[in-house]
Amino acid sequence: MNSEAASVMLIDDHPLLRKGLRQLLEYEDDLDVVAEASSGKDAIPLAVELDPDLIILDLNMQGMDGLATLQALRKEGVTSRIVMLTVSDADEDVVQAITLGADGYLLKDMEPEQLLEQIRRAVTGKMVLSESVAAVLATAIRKPSPKPNAELNSLTNREYEILSLIAKGMSNKVIARELDISDGTVKVHVKHLLKKLGLRSRVEAAVWMVNQQGAKA
Repeated sequence: MNSEAASVMLIDDHPLLRKGLRQLLEYEDDLDVVAEASSGKDAIPLAVELDPDLIILDLNMQGMDGLATLQALRKEGVTSRIVMLTVSDADEDVVQAITLGADGYLLKDMEPEQLLEQIRRAVTGKMVLSESVAAVLATAIRKPSPKPNAELNSLTNREYEILSLIAKGMSNKVIARELDISDGTVKVHVKHLLKKLGLRSRVEAAVWMVNQQGAKA
């Protein structure tokens, strides 16, 4: 884990849950809650401004729900890892969340220690899933929509380099150190390459890149 604390934003319309989650994370030196929002509408400008490492997002919120919020965040170019934290294990919710660009899907009935472990994995670039939804997601991402090689050829050398490192599960901070550039520069390249490839999230990019490499093998 990086010595620098990972920035975390909480989006949930239940004050009690936000308070409990904040208290859980505040005990951890490597995780820093930098913002909270009680609605999707309030969350979007905050996320754009702060660009946190990780956003924990509730699915079933009043008004603008979690899926609409997720879609809006990705549309605004937010490249933070976004993990859904919800009570719903419905297949359609899982698949739709990942399709819209979520980097994980966790259920609220998890034990606190297990939740912390998954949050840390998400920060380091891993896809995180509660056990009961893993099979649903596995089926969905084994069938990525085919992308023509022309799109891969549209990437600059630096973008291709960063995409390759994303596919190895590296976080922005690690990629920045690896290439001796700033975190901000990495984030800009990630936004550009996702747009060029028509992908919504780093996880989708990693899965697609691995499939590309497999096809060439």
